[in-house]
Amino acid sequence: MKKYLIITDIHGSYKYLEMALVKFEQYKCDKILILGDILYHGPRNDLPEGYEPKKVFAKLNELKDKILAIHGNCDAEIDEMVLDFPLFPEAIITLGNKEFLLTHGDHLDEVEYAGNILCGHHHKSVIEDDIYYLGSTSIPKDGHHAYMIAKDFALSCFDLMDDTLLYQVDLK
Repeated sequence: MKKYLIITDIHGSYKYLEMALVKFEQYKCDKILILGDILYHGPRNDLPEGYEPKKVFAKLNELKDKILAIHGNCDAEIDEMVLDFPLFPEAIITLGNKEFLLTHGDHLDEVEYAGNILCGHHHKSVIEDDIYYLGSTSIPKDGHHAYMIAKDFALSCFDLMDDTLLYQVDLK
C-alpha cells in the first residue's frame, strides 16, 4: 500500500515546506498530495514565515514525479507556468479502502460528490460529516501547522511543529 504525505495551503513558505518534506522522508512516503494554494499568500493573508515562493517551486519541481496537486483559489496561471507538474481542479484517489475526492475546498457548496471529501482552504483541521479538512501547512487559523500521513489503513492529521495527533481516520 502506498504512503502519502498530504499538505495544503503552503502559500509560498519554504520554511514550512521544508519541515513537511522532512515528514515525507521520515515516513518513507511514495507520493505528495497538495490540496492547493502553493505559491501565493493571497490578499487576505499576511506573508507567511519563510515566504520564498521561488525556492518553493524549485524544490517541488525536483519532486514533480511524486506530486499530485490540486488547484487552489490562490493559484494563478503564472504559478502553473513555473511548476513542472499540473494542477488539477479535483481528483479522486483511494486511500486504504476508502475513496476520496481531493479538492481545494473553496467551492464545496458546488461539489457534486456523495462520498468522502478531503480538502484544505479553511486553514483548520476538522472533520464534518464526510468532509475531512486539512489545515494550512504555513498559515493556520486554528494554531496548528498541519500535515497528513495516509498509511497502513489510517489517515492521520498531525501538527507539523510537535507531531501532536489532531485526528485519525480508519481507512478500512
